[in-house]
Amino acid sequence: MAAFVGLCRVTLAVPGSTSLKDKRRVLRSILDRLRQRYALAVAEVGSQDAWQRADIAFACVSSEAGRCEAILAECVRWLETRSDIELLEVDTEIL
Repeated sequence: MAAFVGLCRVTLAVPGSTSLKDKRRVLRSILDRLRQRYALAVAEVGSQDAWQRADIAFACVSSEAGRCEAILAECVRWLETRSDIELLEVDTEIL
């Protein structure tokens, strides 16, 4: 049986952030929601010292490549609805 891994790396702007503490509060909300709602592995993977920028990655596993694509696309759509961030870059890959 084949297994597919969907991986998405997203660069975010957090324009309302005035400190790392502000950014962490916003990111904690995002990461927790992605973990709970979509059962993904999620982490901040870059720009840890920047106040208004964040790089996060999330991954899912499925027996169908199309299911991985659908889950990741739904997560990106959800991120686009948030008013406290802006998506700067999205890179998705199915392995």
